[in-house]
Amino acid sequence: MREHIVAFDQGTTSSRTLLINRQGEVVDVAQRPIEQHFPHPGWVEHDPQEILATQLSTFTDILVRNGLSPHDIDSIGITNQRETTVVWDRHTGEPVCNAIVWQCRRTAPIIEELCGDPEVRERITATTGLVPDAYFSASKVKWILDNVPGARERAEAGDLLFGTIDCWLVWCLTNGAVHATDLTNASRTMLFDIHSCAWDPWLLDLFGVPASMLPEVRPSSGSYGATAHPGIAGNIPICGVAGDQQAALFGQCCFAAGEAKNTYGTGCFLLMNTGEKAVRSRNGLVTTIAASAPGSQRVEYALEGSVFMAGALIQWLKDELGIIESASDVEALATSVSDTAGVYVVPAFTGLGAPYWDADARGAIYGLTRGAGRAHIARACLDALAYQVNDLIDGMVADAGIPIKTLAVDGGASRNGYLMQFQAGLSQLEILRPANTETTAMGAAYLSGLATGFWGSVDEIRAMREVDARFAGAMTPAEREAYLKGWHDCIKRTRTS
Repeated sequence: MREHIVAFDQGTTSSRTLLINRQGEVVDVAQRPIEQHFPHPGWVEHDPQEILATQLSTFTDILVRNGLSPHDIDSIGITNQRETTVVWDRHTGEPVCNAIVWQCRRTAPIIEELCGDPEVRERITATTGLVPDAYFSASKVKWILDNVPGARERAEAGDLLFGTIDCWLVWCLTNGAVHATDLTNASRTMLFDIHSCAWDPWLLDLFGVPASMLPEVRPSSGSYGATAHPGIAGNIPICGVAGDQQAALFGQCCFAAGEAKNTYGTGCFLLMNTGEKAVRSRNGLVTTIAASAPGSQRVEYALEGSVFMAGALIQWLKDELGIIESASDVEALATSVSDTAGVYVVPAFTGLGAPYWDADARGAIYGLTRGAGRAHIARACLDALAYQVNDLIDGMVADAGIPIKTLAVDGGASRNGYLMQFQAGLSQLEILRPANTETTAMGAAYLSGLATGFWGSVDEIRAMREVDARFAGAMTPAEREAYLKGWHDCIKRTRTS
């Protein structure tokens, strides 16, 4: 019996392979960085061949270190950076250019040109659940076809394929046998109707994307072929695929409507399962498809909100201000004072995300007095993370009409006890931090293992989950009201409109 499952976690800055046993424990992790390419200001690219090579090499590292062969692996689950766009030749497998990364802003003028009409914007949001933005894949595909010499002609002749990173990896791993993506990644392209679960002809026409380029869309848990690439022998089934944030939602066992998770990473990503209902947000959030267990006859949805600056704000304290020597120092510094002395930090370094969506806003520090020092600023930065997440929580509850009673957390800043306690008090809910914080990779592994029978049910998976720490609200209503009033006053002063 094969006793291990593998998760490929292909992220923005690195490719990772995790080896996971039947008890849901991470046995080993291998990681390789990937180079970030910035050919022009605001442009961000990755080399798709490097992504593949680093993913294959980390898999080899795992096998060698643990004395395993491909025949010892039950299956592979894949989770990936979302929206990042690859276009390649269906005959040779060669990308026509570097991948355009989700962070890249080069296609903002395309969105302004095509989506300036309020009726067009409304139709896009009603169809895809997304706010028209260069963040998503649609304008990236159009840019490639319009700017890479010969690309549009080759695409219209049926010679080019499009995919997000999961799709690119599946195609390569199966040696071109499978061109498929999953529902969660398809829902982030801004070309997919999340209600009918099909590529939308009107959107394809709007962005000039030939239908022949598009992958088949499959459930997140199910067959994606088997490995046949020369660099990964063994005919290993690929049975789970999900975009990173939806994978984390599944990995946190948020299987029911009203269950939510927040990832405190470089940014923050808050997702709440809304069940079979695709909730239309009136509070600046997006509607997306959630990953589901195999055998489900229904599509499940989630509301999602993004905060641009979370861990990146702590990095700023270290790299630009020199207030701390390492990110792990921030909690001790912040708790060396009893409060922020009235200091608020609004980290709108790249604008304000949900629920405000003010791209022109810029960061600010308010309430500085002669007595304010580095510890007060550090504490105010941690508080800013909690304030931003609380804004998302309030918006989600208002949109869905479902109260959030507990919040599952992961990501680097979730290790900060002060931040978790402040978040619990501010948001008036219980925070659960799992013992295994590799929730994104675990989500991909669970989806694959459920499809093969490696694990029998979501109930079995939920039973394996161990909680490392619980944080409950310890803030009076008056304290909470005062904190939030100060924060929203600062937001109002920061916004440009």
